[in-house]
Formats: sequence, C-alpha cells, structure tokens
Amino acid sequence: MKSGKDDTDTNSDAPGLDTSVEPGVWRYATAERASVIIDAEGYFAHMQQAMLNARRRIMLIGWDFDTRIHLTQGRRWYERPVDASYPARLGGFLLWLTRNRDDLQINILKWGLSIFQLSTRGSMVLDLVRMWPKRQINFKFDTKHPVGCTHHQKLAVLDEKLAVCGGIDLTHDRWDTRAHTEIEPKRKRPRGQPYGPWHDVTFMMEGEVAEVLSGLCRARWERAGADPLENLVPAETSLWPDKLAVEFEDVEIGIARTRAEYEDVSAIAEIETLMLNQIAGAKRFIYIENQYFTSRKIADAIISRLREDDPPEIVLVHPEHAEGWLEMQAMDHARSAIARLIEEADTKDRFKLYVAWSGEKSIYIHAKLMIVDDRILRIGSANLNNRSMGLDSECDVFVDCGRKANRERGFEDTIKNLRFSLLAEHCGVSEETMAEVTGSLGSMHQAIERLGQDGIRQLRPFVIPELGKTEETLAEAQFLDPENPDDMFEPYAHGGLFREGSRLARLRDRLKRKKT
Repeated sequence: MKSGKDDTDTNSDAPGLDTSVEPGVWRYATAERASVIIDAEGYFAHMQQAMLNARRRIMLIGWDFDTRIHLTQGRRWYERPVDASYPARLGGFLLWLTRNRDDLQINILKWGLSIFQLSTRGSMVLDLVRMWPKRQINFKFDTKHPVGCTHHQKLAVLDEKLAVCGGIDLTHDRWDTRAHTEIEPKRKRPRGQPYGPWHDVTFMMEGEVAEVLSGLCRARWERAGADPLENLVPAETSLWPDKLAVEFEDVEIGIARTRAEYEDVSAIAEIETLMLNQIAGAKRFIYIENQYFTSRKIADAIISRLREDDPPEIVLVHPEHAEGWLEMQAMDHARSAIARLIEEADTKDRFKLYVAWSGEKSIYIHAKLMIVDDRILRIGSANLNNRSMGLDSECDVFVDCGRKANRERGFEDTIKNLRFSLLAEHCGVSEETMAEVTGSLGSMHQAIERLGQDGIRQLRPFVIPELGKTEETLAEAQFLDPENPDDMFEPYAHGGLFREGSRLARLRDRLKRKKT
C-alpha cells in the first residue's frame, strides 16, 4: 500500500497509511442518540428540521445534489409548508437559511463528473448563480479521484453535533413513502414526470460521532481543492428533529471507509475487510438490502459459508435491474452469473435473492444495509460491488452489540424490530404479523413465502436469466465494475470475474461440465 495522507491528516504533510483501529474499522465514536430513517419522505422532512436547528455550519457531502427537489414533496415551487415560513424547495430553502441565520455557513460537495448534469437542470443553474455571491454558501465539485472512480459517500454534518450517513442523496428520484404505492402522484421529478417506487435507508446520529465524521468531510473538502474549514466546538443544544423517535441512546458507532489510491493519498479498503469479517462471523442469519451484487470477493465469502454443515440463512433484497442501460450491461449480467454459481453451491437452500414489488412495478432498492444475527446493524453508501470495495469513496457506519460499550443495552431488540419492520414493509403486512410468523417458522425465507408472495406488496424470488455468449463476456470482464482503477480500461488484466484458480471459476467450470 502506498504511503500518503490519511483522512485525519488535514493541514498536515505527515505521511499516513490506513490507520484503522482494527481490521475494517477506521474509528469508534459514541452517539448520544441515533435512529434509522427508512425512505426519503422521512429523511427529507427530518433533515429539513435539523438544518433549521443548525446555527454554525451545514456540511453536505454526496454523490449528487439537486436544488430543484422539494423537501416537502408534492408542492409547487411557489408553495410553502402550511405551518412554516420557509420554502420547501431545496435551493430556496438554503438561500432562506442564509438570510435568517447570519452566522451559518453551508458547504456542499458533489461528485465532479456530475457537473455535466447541470445542462439538463436549468433552474439548478440559476440556483447556483444566486448562491455564488453568497459568502455563506460554498458549492464545490470533487474531481480528485483516479479516472473512472467516483465520490459516492452520502454524509451530512451539522454544527459538529448531528450527522447522517447512509444511501440517500438530496436529489431527484429519491423521494418516496414507505407505502411505495404503484402510482403515487407526489412521486415526480422537478419537471413533473413520474418515476417508480424507490426504497432507501440512512442513519441519523447525534454526539461525538458527528465530530469524527466532520473530520472526514473536511478532509474530503480540502482534497477537492477548497479552502480549509475551521474546527468548530460542537453545539451545546440538540439539533435532533422533534418528530424523529430515538432508537439508540449512548451507543458506540463504528465507521469504515473505502478510498482508491490517488496522488499522495493511500488506498483504504476497510469496508471490504469489515464486510468479509461480518459475513464470516454470522451464526444464524444475514439480512441484506443492496443496490448491486457483483463483488467476486463477497460472493466467495457467501459461497464459503453456504458450504458449511449448518450455514446461516441469507436474505438479499435488491432491484430487478440496475438503473440505466449501461449499468444494466455492466451489473445485471455479472449479478446473474454470480447468482447462478451461488445457486449451484447452495445445496441446503439457505440463500435467496428477492425483488420487491408494488403491484406490477418493481421497487428500486437503493439501500445499503446489512443485519447480522440482530447483533450487527450496518448502514452506509457502499454497494456489494467491486467499485464500493476499492474504487469509489465510501463511508459505512455500524452498531456492533458485541462491543463492550453496547453489551446488555437491549440494542439487539432494536435491530430485530428494524429487521421485522423492513420485511413487513416489503411484504405488505404489519410488523407484528411479520415478527410472529418469522418467530414461529424460525426462517425469514419461509415467512416471506407465506406472507410476501400473494398481495399488492411482494418479495418475489429473483429469477436468474440464462446468459448468452455476449452477456457472459460482459459479466466476466467486470465492465465498469473492476476491482482496482488499473483494470478500468483493461478488464481482463487480472482475470476478470472468473480469474484462474478462484472459487467462482471452479464453480463455473463445474456447472459447464454438468450442462454438457
């Protein structure tokens, strides 16, 4: 690993490597309170309330931002919430904050390549023009990545007191309710076009963890070429949204990152290490929601577990297809190839991929969540693909009930209730029903089969398509999803998905022999 600056080396020329406190973990920090926010209707509303409470600094770090969206969805640009005097539209709301909070600074960092999106977002350009002379608002595009890599973290830090980490960007096509109705009049793009059901998850935390994540954000801000930001003393008063119930109190939070080697900055693969360790440590079950499933190493880890005498039950909820034609070619075929091999290895029928449906429309799963034995809860920006394991900048946070600070605190029950809540949401039943049936059957797969495959809301098993020669070639090449930046334009440089001697290659060859 190359020597270079670590994310804690802000304003320092001292070299540093991956300074994890243990393999796969960058830092641990406490949160006075924390809660999972499911789907963007809740997140947008709670985030707006938290920003109203901020007085010194709002830092928004993300893959994308769209100032045209409405934090209170379904209103026109000239409408305001019934019970407030501030705008619902994000761009207008940020400008309103600067007019009504004299000491408030707003810093927004957005992935650099997405600057080309502005040509299709006319009113956002006007927003940026209006923000430009405002000394209180700084908007920066992040281009400091190897070619082909992206800034993919979705972080927010307010007054060094409150932080958010998860999968939801403040952008278009994200807002939806937990009902995920097939037809939702409020689910529309800024120009009025409807879009389909969308599911996502994020984690809001208040306390020391916000200071730690602030350091990560400020380092990224400076690396993007912006002026250094001053260290702030955390706010004394709480910024917690009034309507957000607190699920965890005085909880220890772990933080893990991914970052590609670039210039004088070293590579970091904490997220991959942690993911592999947590899969290996599962005793009873793993529940996953994720946008992609194309990582060779993650697939290998799952196959290894499935070959055990008593493997854990694994549920993976994901989209029917990747978003966009190019991503479908890059991701869908690789997922199908991996799914076929896992099916071959899953002799005890413990692993299943599911697609969530609302009526005749599939729900796009954008969440990045994993629950292990109701003992570990993990939420962040990282997908189960190679990009998130080694190329793109990512950040995940997690609660581990096995840690000394979290033992015997009742957090396992909180995580279990969250798992039942998510399964109930996807199957269209009450949380109580899901908990009762899952408990009596002792299996999520059996509960899904009984409750989630005969109604408006369903979890349908993913049907693995047969791949032709072209699709197999695309899958093997790991097109757009290489394991390191050097493979971006030489996908077979290190053997691709089925590199020689790998477990996946052996399974593929065995499957081919069976067919012949």
